Amino acid sequence: MRITLIAGNWKMNKSHLEAMRLVQEIGHELADVNPQKVEVVVCPPFTALRTIQTLIDADRYELVLGAQNMYLAEEGAFTGEISAGMLKALNVTYVVLGHSERREILGESDDEVNAKVKMAFEAGLTPLICCGETESEHAAEQTRSKVEHQVQAALAGVRPDQVRSAVIAYEPIWAIGTGQTATPADAQATIAYIRSMVADMVGPDVAGAMRLLYGGSVKAGNAKALMSQSDIDGALVGGASLEAAEFSSIVKAVT
Repeated sequence: MRITLIAGNWKMNKSHLEAMRLVQEIGHELADVNPQKVEVVVCPPFTALRTIQTLIDADRYELVLGAQNMYLAEEGAFTGEISAGMLKALNVTYVVLGHSERREILGESDDEVNAKVKMAFEAGLTPLICCGETESEHAAEQTRSKVEHQVQAALAGVRPDQVRSAVIAYEPIWAIGTGQTATPADAQATIAYIRSMVADMVGPDVAGAMRLLYGGSVKAGNAKALMSQSDIDGALVGGASLEAAEFSSIVKAVT
């Protein structure tokens, strides 16, 4: 059985002190949630990773630590970058890779995403791989071709056992931070297509075990309808993850 995964991507928000307070509030709100039924991940900025690690490692909260990105080399003259090994040393479990903001704003290529996926696995991290179409691509009915290209590129050369543990988040770019959300039926159709595509690549057993998420203006009000779809195993939450009550309500809505 695939355990539901709810991940909060804080993006470039929260100082380390603000991050500490937010995690404390989320931990309090979710004190009664069974971690065997839902895995809750927080992905703060790099500057807050150590602070949040100390809270989680002290067994105060049933939360899992994630990072928002990493570089595709283990060390070297790459000013401003963070390696997979550095994240692993902070007990990071998940790393978000290929987010549309990095692809669209910072020009990150499919080859770079693929290299990062492989590097993450080598370091013992679990990649949370993002894919999704722009508004114009959505209007032109190119959703499937866009996500197919991105997923195939991200998983190229990755072993089936690694693919099984990877997580893919379908985030339509036109829905990120806009208040627009794909309908549950549309989100399910695209995510089911991704699962069938992964099955063609590495086999149905691997695809059936892999967790696939939806992201794009997920809120407490729409989370239950989205997560009730058969192929949607959780959510990658953006803006709503910055408010403890709202994020906690999303978690509770799917449990």
